[in-house]
Amino acid sequence: MAFEVIKRLTSKSGVIIFGLGLILFSQCSNDRGKASEEEVPTRVVIVPPFNSDSAYQFVKQQVDFGPRIPNTSAHEETKSFLLKKLKGFGASVSTQDFTATSFDGRNLQLSNIIASYGPEKKKRILLAAHWDTRPYADKDKENPKGKMDGANDGASGVGVLLEVARQLKKDTTIAVGVDIIFFDGEDWGEPETAQGQRQPSGEWDSWWCFGSQYWSKNKHKSNYSAYYGILLDMVGAKGSQFFREGASLEYAPRIVSKVWDTAARLGYSDYFVKQNAHAITDDHIYINEWGKIPMIDIVHYKQGIGYFGEYHHSQKDNMDLIAREPLEAVGNTLLNVIYYEE
Repeated sequence: MAFEVIKRLTSKSGVIIFGLGLILFSQCSNDRGKASEEEVPTRVVIVPPFNSDSAYQFVKQQVDFGPRIPNTSAHEETKSFLLKKLKGFGASVSTQDFTATSFDGRNLQLSNIIASYGPEKKKRILLAAHWDTRPYADKDKENPKGKMDGANDGASGVGVLLEVARQLKKDTTIAVGVDIIFFDGEDWGEPETAQGQRQPSGEWDSWWCFGSQYWSKNKHKSNYSAYYGILLDMVGAKGSQFFREGASLEYAPRIVSKVWDTAARLGYSDYFVKQNAHAITDDHIYINEWGKIPMIDIVHYKQGIGYFGEYHHSQKDNMDLIAREPLEAVGNTLLNVIYYEE
């Protein structure tokens, strides 16, 4: 998860019936004056159930590989795992392999992973999360140079989207196309003690969010666009709450309302809180600014602390933190948003 203060860029499931039903309305008639009936076709939307147990296992499987730090075997093993899963879930899958130099001078081998459903459909929804792990737990009070699992910070969003992908497998009833992108290199930004000391050069605007920066300038398909996008970041912690993030409200207020209203309809208002919070730098900024796609960020916010929580960038970010309930709230909301889109 990227840092909290935003800077400006330099450049409960199952079958749901949704329909207009049988509408009766009177119409004056010059010669008979009788009421007439008009039948409007009913649209039936069948939303598949989001399986929180499955999503939880997807989070755990990522964590079991070890910290998914770029240039490590765990990173490569996780990449292979994600590609295999997405292909097995019937998606058209591709990768973007690229390099970036970190703030501390390391040459990072990175890869964005893209999965598409209904590639022939013109109207598209973009879902995203980052799949890499921060290279050190620099906020950990006991071991700031140690590794962190990144169970919530990265793996939770990916776990939810893998379960969404599993539900989309071979489903031709959806009116829109869906693209899922797992961004790499989101979390190797400079620590708070070093922020502003060095500036990235060349094509990069920030040491954070390399994957979304790269994709926004080098889309996987020429002239690709989407109706809107939804980014997930840290969506699996016990007691999670998702406030309406400031940049999301600025760039895509209608999509914020759509998602939070859907969550409320499904009974998830304790998770999706209709209160506004300040903006943060995250992958959605580059999708909005450079990619020209209105994207919102669903990200954990804790009252009294702000974004992220006390586990952020610490060794507390492990499977003990993860709960099935917030995974379900986010995943079921996403599925309903997608299936109700026309």
